[in-house]
Amino acid sequence: MQDDEVLAEFRASKALLEGHFLLSSGRHSAHYLQCARVLADPRRAARLAEALAGRIPRELRRTIAKVVSPAMGGIIIGHEMGRALGVEALFVERPGGSFELRRGFTLDPGDKVLMVEDVITTGLSSREAIAAIEAAGGEVVAAAALIDRSAGSVDLGVPFFPLIAINFPTYAPDDLPPALASSEAAKPGSRAGA
Repeated sequence: MQDDEVLAEFRASKALLEGHFLLSSGRHSAHYLQCARVLADPRRAARLAEALAGRIPRELRRTIAKVVSPAMGGIIIGHEMGRALGVEALFVERPGGSFELRRGFTLDPGDKVLMVEDVITTGLSSREAIAAIEAAGGEVVAAAALIDRSAGSVDLGVPFFPLIAINFPTYAPDDLPPALASSEAAKPGSRAGA
């Protein structure tokens, strides 16, 4: 799947938004990719996951025992990646502020894990998810995401395979361009506060 085909999937599902947005990272942007909308169609989600799985080298794919995603945003694409790879898909969540496995999910010591996200901007929540997976006994062998908003600059400490890298500019709250500074930021993500 080429970049323009991926963006066409987002446009077709009205998941590529324009305006003033406060991202989960705390940064601001004039563009927002609402992955929940693009993944709402199971056929589209399956197509995107198959394309994403295809970005991971075959020899690495064969080692993956489980997929683990951070809740909320990563759950659907994580599940679809589990389906595409033929492995279990689990998720970590933050009931008390930091990620952990719950709901009876477990990792066997040394399980080779693919950590899957919907969108990565700074990589902070991805690194936190990776730390939680490792604390639970898993070995994160790679990370994947539908969208890399860092345009290739993020370092997760493991090989990283995005479906598409996008360079929509993001801004610190004290460095907003006039067009964004003059409008209220919407917070369409899964976390109430950045």
